[in-house]
Parts: sequence; C-alpha cells; structure tokens
Amino acid sequence: MRVPSLTLAVACAALLAPAALPAARHGIAEEPVAWHEGDVGAADLLAKVRDCTQISRGRYRSDEGAPATVPVCATRDAVFWKADLDIDCDGRPGPRCNRRTDPLFSAATAFQQSDGRHLSAESLPYIVVPAVSRIWNHGDHGVRGGSVAAVVYRNRVQYAVVGDIGSRGIIGEASYATARGLGISPDPRGGGAASGVTYIVFKDSQVKPIEDHAAAVATGQRLARLFVRGKGPGVRPPTSRRPPAAPRR
Repeated sequence: MRVPSLTLAVACAALLAPAALPAARHGIAEEPVAWHEGDVGAADLLAKVRDCTQISRGRYRSDEGAPATVPVCATRDAVFWKADLDIDCDGRPGPRCNRRTDPLFSAATAFQQSDGRHLSAESLPYIVVPAVSRIWNHGDHGVRGGSVAAVVYRNRVQYAVVGDIGSRGIIGEASYATARGLGISPDPRGGGAASGVTYIVFKDSQVKPIEDHAAAVATGQRLARLFVRGKGPGVRPPTSRRPPAAPRR
C-alpha cells in the first residue's frame, strides 16, 4: 500500500531542491526507460551492502500498518536500505499516471525540473526518501534532491535520482519508470514488488538538471565502479614512488 508523498512539504523542498537551470541550455529530452548495468552487476553491488551498519535511529515500515523492520544503513560512500517497491505515479500527469489510474495521485513532486515543472514518474526513474524525522535525516548523510541511486532487483540495476519525499515512517517507493526499468509491474493500483529491492544512494552526489537521466546513468555507473572497488569518489589510485636519483658528481 502506498501513502501519499509529502510533496507539499515546502520546507523540505526548499532546503533540498537542486538549483534550477534552463532546460534549453542543456537540450534535455525525455528518453525511453531501460535498465542499465554497465560493467557493474547486481551481484557486485549487493555484495558491498551485505552487512548493515545502521545509521537510522529507528526502523521504517514498508507499508502502512506493517511492522517497522527496515533500517537505513551506510558505508563510507553510500547509504542503503532493503525494502519493497511501491509505485509512485506522482508528478506531471500522463496517460499512465493520472487521477484516473492512481487514486493517490498528486500532480506535484518535492523536487522540480530545471524548467520549473514537476517531475514525470512515467519517464524519469526516481526514488522516494522519507521526510525528515527523528528516525533519520537524509540531508545529514549527503542525500538530497538529484542524488544518484542504484536500485537493484534480482539481476537488474536501474540508476535513478532522488526525486520525491514521502511519509516520515515509510520507506520503499520509486517512480513508475524505475519499476518498469527493473522489470517490476509499474501499475500504481496493483504493481510493485513485495520485497527484495535494494536502494543504494551515493553520498554527496547530485545530477543537475535533475531530469537528465543520461547524466544520472553515467554518474551512477562511475560511482558504482568506485563503490565496488572500495574507492571513494575523491580517492586516487596509489602511485608508485621512485627512489631518489643519485646525486650527480
């Protein structure tokens, strides 16, 4: 069961929304969604998040009325959680996401495109993070609007951005496009996955403009490579040191 996203939480959006840039300057066009793996496979990513160092003060529910069993965990370079996937169809209405297809539809998302329009759940892979609460403040761990995420389900990896803010007590939600890219039914009424979805958000990453999915994929693949190799984004490979040259005579 999905609960309505807190898209009217103006304070959160104002604090976390990335700076708007003119869309025409970047020539961004909406692309068909496809799942991307690159040279980093699902198994590689899952091996790096096998163990949980919990950073949330409590645990989240996967659905309204379910027990709170989902912690937010972290490594040096990413935060992650393992949950279900409920379908978020919020944002700009389209043929698949609108008030007729989704009884919980909202025409707003917490973060907006560079042209000021709300995101399109149909075309943009994005994930939803819980609103700031005593359980967890995502901003304290380098997670904000436009942060890059690798969403893993079975043998598939879908790169996405943080695009909306949801309930304070529930976790495990992503856009129609994210579900479709993972091979999960994106139907907002009965789709989604009951379990087995891993969300990995790379700390302090951000795509601008937020709607540039190609940039999210390129950034996600680069950060995923560093992540599985145990190298942070700012870490350079070690260089060999040559012995000092003998003094000239």
